[in-house]
Amino acid sequence: MLDAQYATGTSSSKVREIVVNGIIAALYITVSALIQPFGFTQVQFRVSEMFNHLVVFNKKYLYGIILGVFLTNLFFSPMKAYDLIFGVGQSLIALVITILCARFIKGIWTRMIVNTLVFTFTMFLIAIELHLAFDLPFLFTWLTTAVGEFVVMAVGMPVMYFINKRVHFDKIFK
Repeated sequence: MLDAQYATGTSSSKVREIVVNGIIAALYITVSALIQPFGFTQVQFRVSEMFNHLVVFNKKYLYGIILGVFLTNLFFSPMKAYDLIFGVGQSLIALVITILCARFIKGIWTRMIVNTLVFTFTMFLIAIELHLAFDLPFLFTWLTTAVGEFVVMAVGMPVMYFINKRVHFDKIFK
């Protein structure tokens, strides 16, 4: 039985998927830790959010990104309970929307633009979170968090594109 798994590569590709997603989660956490004061405020510049663009290359990166968001919020968030629900939920919803849209969109740049817009729009969930936790005004908070997310994701587009030229994100998973 094990010989058949190794012959087909199924076991090897699963291990590769787990390892790569673990690395993505670790990178997300590390980058978030480096800029921690700017990742949890009303105006958020969580640079690690640029890793969200990985799903435009392959949907299997979803697991590493979500794990990274979950652990970052667990370890660093000043409002863990809210962030574990709203932060992880917003990321999951936006990533799934992007993955579903990507089926119909050709071209990496177009997919990254759509991903950026989806993440920017869904920041209303983070605005709800901050409104509930700190009684911040919803619309203004949506605007400020959306602007921060848009800037990070927009700057992340060329960064991820050029890293992909060397790493080939779309070919890491078989």
